[in-house]
Amino acid sequence: MPPCATRTKRPRSYCWLLLASCLALLAVACGTGEEQEDQRPSQVLAAPPQRQIATAPDIISSQLVGSVHAELECVDCHVPEKGDLHRPLDYHEGDKVAKSRCDHCHDDAAKNYALSIHGEAAAKGDKNAATCVDCHGDHEIYAVTDVRSLVYQRRLPDTCGKCHRNPGVAKELGIQNPEAGGLYLESIHGRALSGQGLLAAPSCADCHGRNHLVFKKDDERSTVNPSHVVETCGQCHEGPEEDYSRSIHAKAAAEGKEKAPNCVTCHSSHEIQKPDEGFRLASDAICGDCHADRLGQYFNTYHGRAHHLGSGKVATCYDCHGNHDIRPTSDPASLMSKERRLDTCRQCHAGAPKNFESFMAHGDHLDRDNYPLLFWAFVTMTSLIVGTFAIWGLHTFLWFWRSLMAYFKNPKEFREEKRRSRTEVPGKVYVRFRPIDRFTHLLVIVSFMTLVATGMPLKFHNTAWARAIFDVLGGPEVAALLHRVGACISFLYLGIHITTLVRRVRAASPQYRDSQGHFRLRGFLGLLFGPDSPLPNWDDLQDIRAHMAWFLGRGPRPTFDRFTYWEKFDYFAEFWGSAFIGFSGLVMWFPAVFTFVLPGWFVNLAQVVHSQEALLAAGFILTFHFFNGHMRLEKFPMDTVIFSGRITEEELKHERGRQYERLEKEGRLGELLVEDEWASWKWLFQSIGTVAVVLGTALAIGIFYAIARYGLK
Repeated sequence: MPPCATRTKRPRSYCWLLLASCLALLAVACGTGEEQEDQRPSQVLAAPPQRQIATAPDIISSQLVGSVHAELECVDCHVPEKGDLHRPLDYHEGDKVAKSRCDHCHDDAAKNYALSIHGEAAAKGDKNAATCVDCHGDHEIYAVTDVRSLVYQRRLPDTCGKCHRNPGVAKELGIQNPEAGGLYLESIHGRALSGQGLLAAPSCADCHGRNHLVFKKDDERSTVNPSHVVETCGQCHEGPEEDYSRSIHAKAAAEGKEKAPNCVTCHSSHEIQKPDEGFRLASDAICGDCHADRLGQYFNTYHGRAHHLGSGKVATCYDCHGNHDIRPTSDPASLMSKERRLDTCRQCHAGAPKNFESFMAHGDHLDRDNYPLLFWAFVTMTSLIVGTFAIWGLHTFLWFWRSLMAYFKNPKEFREEKRRSRTEVPGKVYVRFRPIDRFTHLLVIVSFMTLVATGMPLKFHNTAWARAIFDVLGGPEVAALLHRVGACISFLYLGIHITTLVRRVRAASPQYRDSQGHFRLRGFLGLLFGPDSPLPNWDDLQDIRAHMAWFLGRGPRPTFDRFTYWEKFDYFAEFWGSAFIGFSGLVMWFPAVFTFVLPGWFVNLAQVVHSQEALLAAGFILTFHFFNGHMRLEKFPMDTVIFSGRITEEELKHERGRQYERLEKEGRLGELLVEDEWASWKWLFQSIGTVAVVLGTALAIGIFYAIARYGLK
């Protein structure tokens, strides 16, 4: 290797060297102005970086121009390890130039470096340990405030990233987080510094220590040690540091509790994000790392379930408990203390009355000891679900098995009977449902499907299909809006149906009023529980017994009147469900209004009832109602009577023989003959029905999958 040369020995090349240096600096400036902006953490080095130190005298001389060492001679840095320091400038042993020594001038920095994690690694002979040259450069060394410096504030993340974004070096050195440099660049600090050029944003040295004193995080001297990290963050975040110092977390840390949270616990070390919706959505999991039991209870509330499905507008942990200044609820300064709790609730529920504060934010219906009211309400509703599903599940199984036996006994006759029942013969088609009934049922379909598609994902929020449905709908806020629209449609069809019932009862007044207009109770009860009424009567008990006998092969297939016992059960369940689901839903929709009269815990009770009753309704309709109306072999793939409102004479005789005989005896069959435009609209309503059945079946599969995996909670 040729000896080092000084600039004074090459006067002729000085101008060329100066020009080359200017061009090199211009290229560096242009490169750092664009390439550093676009650099992403994914651009990690594949192998440990190789130090390419220039050896050509001309290049070395050009590099020294403008550096802080421009006035030094070669031997000021390349001091011989042995012998006289005043040897000639061309001193060398064979082809080796003496290694540079920084400690002759930078004694304090060298001592600090020796104490650091980098110095310890170098002292152990680790060739990949960071040295002065790795961080500051070799001949092109500039002042820290110079934009060309490798340790300039904005360039420091890239300099540190040569090792801390390098899996190869990380593996050899045992670096715990090899992606730290890349994660930093994507953080709020990294984007502000490297992306936007905000020099006030912290870089690596601001957090890990300046003056070369960088230690392992478990070293008590480290500025990122748990005992110092709050103070380190407080250099920039003075207000949050003061708030934290008054919190229950700071008290736990002062007591020496290892798991006491600090800044890094919640905000991470290098992945620090802006406290926007992204951080808000992740906050429940962060708090849940320490408060797993409370997180589970939070997920039993609407707040927790909507939050888990991506809502950034519902209350999170820190909305109620605070963020940095978190105190025990026994502290009057706590946001959840008796003195401040109502004001905290009013941040979202404006105008909430005094009763509202008894709402149990973490009310757990599985906790019998602490929430007995919710527990027994849940047990009662769940028992109702289990009992209903058990009875009707057995009923459905027996019916399906009996129909299957009938089919395999004589498939040709079975199919022919089904064909005859569906074939419309002119003059032998009768009205079964009025247009207003069909319209009302259409509203029921729209409302029910909307409510199930937007409500069941909340109940089973931890399933993939729940999140997929909400993603398709546009998120929890859109789903909540649609759910309320579905509720309004429910109230609409209930209003329409009750109005038509009242009108029918008034139109039938001759049955319960005598010629003088006096009310006759017996006649009125006969109207309410007669054969044309959907209300249950004693004949239903006989029908159930006869049907069971047919299921078990101990009797003929029975025929029914206008409404069968399973249809009456559906009808009763609709009113039952609408009452419980509707009222509890209104309480949850307008909690601040209802708690003017009711206690706040009634909102918790309403949620338990609403959730379980909705599950009962959805599960029953999507399975047993679908089977009874569409899926049994006699009706498969769909019975269109509720859309067309018409029934053939053959089907009327076959399934509702008692009604046919009664109408024929009364001479009323002719009144029910149909002449309409159903043929022109059949395709449309069959399409609507098909969509409803397919969608309902898919939802049923998702619901029962979730029940099988997560239970009825």
